Amino acid sequence: MNPLIQTTHDPAVPQSMKEGAVLGLLGITIVVVIMNTMMFNLALPDVAEAFQLSASSTSWIVTGYSIVFAISSITYSRLADFVPIRRLFIIGIMSLSLAAIAGIFSNSFLMLISARIVQASGAGAIPALALVLISRYIPLERRGKAMALVMSSVSLGLGLGPVVGGAVVEYLGWHILFVLTAVTILLVPLYMAYIPREEMKKGSFDALGAIFIGGGTTGLLLFLTSQSFIALIIGLASLILFIVRIRTAANPFVLPSLFRNRSYLILGGVGIAAYLCSFATLFLMPQILVKQYGLSAIEAGLIIFPGSMLAMFVSRRVGQYIDTQGNASIIRYIPLFLLAAVVLFALFEGLSYWAILFIYMLLSTSFTILSSSVSNEMSRILEPSQIGSGLGLFQLLQFFSGAFGVAISASALVWQKNLSLSHAYSNIYWGLTVVVLAAIACSMLYFRSAFRNPQVQS
Repeated sequence: MNPLIQTTHDPAVPQSMKEGAVLGLLGITIVVVIMNTMMFNLALPDVAEAFQLSASSTSWIVTGYSIVFAISSITYSRLADFVPIRRLFIIGIMSLSLAAIAGIFSNSFLMLISARIVQASGAGAIPALALVLISRYIPLERRGKAMALVMSSVSLGLGLGPVVGGAVVEYLGWHILFVLTAVTILLVPLYMAYIPREEMKKGSFDALGAIFIGGGTTGLLLFLTSQSFIALIIGLASLILFIVRIRTAANPFVLPSLFRNRSYLILGGVGIAAYLCSFATLFLMPQILVKQYGLSAIEAGLIIFPGSMLAMFVSRRVGQYIDTQGNASIIRYIPLFLLAAVVLFALFEGLSYWAILFIYMLLSTSFTILSSSVSNEMSRILEPSQIGSGLGLFQLLQFFSGAFGVAISASALVWQKNLSLSHAYSNIYWGLTVVVLAAIACSMLYFRSAFRNPQVQS
């Protein structure tokens, strides 16, 4: 292994960071952040009814949140290269909690979606900065366990989100969902106490590059949901300007060298496909369970919950496995389990909601294991100077793919309005099967390149 990429651990870290306390704090925060992302999936039918909106329009509560979350992730990751990470954590948490307080009083769809977008601008900081913090301060021999803790927190949030969200929506109303997120403001003193102090470094932020990539992703997703060719033109033009910008800027928003790193890009394809399938499923499942099977919001949440909890428990073992055995076998074989899950959804989604419960257990566990391993492998193959930008770009692409999955699923339901619900949902999962086959191809390519480049061997 190239010593330059072996670890970014600083020998002085044991004196500057209480590892257990910091990981526990990150875990709690990530659970709340992911719960906040998922809870509103259960509120979509109620919001649509309250404001007389179509499924495509209400999907923007999730899609818009995901876009801003993604852009926020890479923005904070890039800022962490020269702005103290503790300061960035606090800014992110304050944005999340203060927007939640405003959202409690939202009385229009515009106010609701505005509160969600500001929330996302802060929420995106937390997982992104957690990965940077782990890569910067935790040595490679313990990093797999730390990455798995982050993913187990994601899984717990995915599991609790639908259950808590369903109960709140059914008995208290969707406005109260904001109250649950507002409590994150109480965590600020803990971040001030436990996150390592860092000095401000010289650096500049490429705001123009951030605007271009934000405009590009938003334009493409608007085209998918509204078929607006103006949005498509703006999106493509913004992406072209983004490409030009990162090639010419002194300190670009995304390092151009990442796009020349073939192993990084191929590995990213595996993680992106997993996120797309997971987000699309978590958007579709509440609608399948409520509209097709007539379950209440809380009953739908209880069907989703076991899969997320199983993934959380499994991920703890996965972290230990990664630290001792590496990532190779996971990245090789877990995409096959993900493929089995989406094929089973396509075949048996209309059988019963019990089938959905067990199939989602397979999908959720596969997604969590694969995401933990891909993130860990990226922190291993990237050079220290690329970690902030590389992990940030990966999270941007992950959450863009998640937003894309939600947007295309919502649009596909509209396109198939003349079909039965079961047939329409099944067709969407056959489409996701193609996505997972692409992930399997990326996995094979990644390890084929390992024979030519020893740096990517696990």
